[in-house]
Amino acid sequence: MSERVIPLLDQRQRSPVPPRPAGIALPEAGAALLDARGRPLRDLRISVTDRCNFRCSYCMPKEVFDHYHPFLSHGELLSFEEITRLASVFVRLGVQKLRLTGGEPLLRKHVERLVELLAPLRTPEGRPLDLTLTTNGSLLARKARALKDAGLQRVTVSLDALDDAIFQRMNDVGFPVGEVLAGIEAAQAAGLGPIKVNMVVKRGTNEDQILPLARHFKGTGVVLRFIEYMDVGASNGWRMDEVLPSAQVLARLREHWDMVPLSASAPGETAERWGYADGSGEVGLISSVTQAFCGDCNRARLSTEGQLYTCLFASGGHDLRALLRGERGHAALDDEALAATLAGLWNRRADRYSELRSQLTAEPGSGQRRIEMHYIGG
Repeated sequence: MSERVIPLLDQRQRSPVPPRPAGIALPEAGAALLDARGRPLRDLRISVTDRCNFRCSYCMPKEVFDHYHPFLSHGELLSFEEITRLASVFVRLGVQKLRLTGGEPLLRKHVERLVELLAPLRTPEGRPLDLTLTTNGSLLARKARALKDAGLQRVTVSLDALDDAIFQRMNDVGFPVGEVLAGIEAAQAAGLGPIKVNMVVKRGTNEDQILPLARHFKGTGVVLRFIEYMDVGASNGWRMDEVLPSAQVLARLREHWDMVPLSASAPGETAERWGYADGSGEVGLISSVTQAFCGDCNRARLSTEGQLYTCLFASGGHDLRALLRGERGHAALDDEALAATLAGLWNRRADRYSELRSQLTAEPGSGQRRIEMHYIGG
């Protein structure tokens, strides 16, 4: 087995401030804003903190993100009002879904207040947004009711094992799986559904948990999704031989249950849906390594201190905070100018990393920059 080298490179360097483009026509109500490959802007993922209380090896390995790691200060974070202002401009440009992420978003103090600010937003046609949150579930039991009351519609919970020893080894802080399961139950009781549970499958680590998790959630209304271990960032020592292809996950499920394919629930959906033939639920397969879905990717990502990334695998972003606050020698922009700037950025977007993975993969230790997943969410 080859030696792993984990680079100690801070990925959060300030990105360039995007210029306000000339001659950008904003879409009329109901019209789609398209990127250079004809993909609409529909989904905005908003990171509200770069901190997490887990140290999962595939996301925030303890060797890198230790007690000395310089996380962002409070003054560097976007305020809830700034996030809401940017979200409202994105909604004007076609965004229909907002997902709060982290790090671990429930670590952000009073995050339910942000939910209250975002919940009233409406599309240009007057429709409510799909307002969701992704969490590791550690604080969900105590936060579920307040989040629902604030206007959150549903949650996605990351859970990589049902076996407590394996789960504690993967989160690397000794957190018990029972508390995450209690959080899922609390979210169900609060009406935060349909709940999705995401399992990152890493060969040699937790693939024996595929069937136990499937059995546990079958018939509960919870949608279990299996995610191929991805080469996000440069600190997790990713290797292709640790990827268990989704096709093999499905084969394991079909050895025990009759599975039937289901149609996509929305354009640009990342998960391939499969249902149990007896009608007792469904699972999802997210195959971002073996089956690239760049062709209809409609997602943008906003970091916790206001940098915009147009791809999960980006090596650089665009500093929107400077345009909100008038920093770095730039004047603060009004909403009209912000909308034109964002439209220009999306118009030029041509990202397709997963389709080009074999040529673009960052080798561990190479020093090539790629934004870490905990910093902009999954």
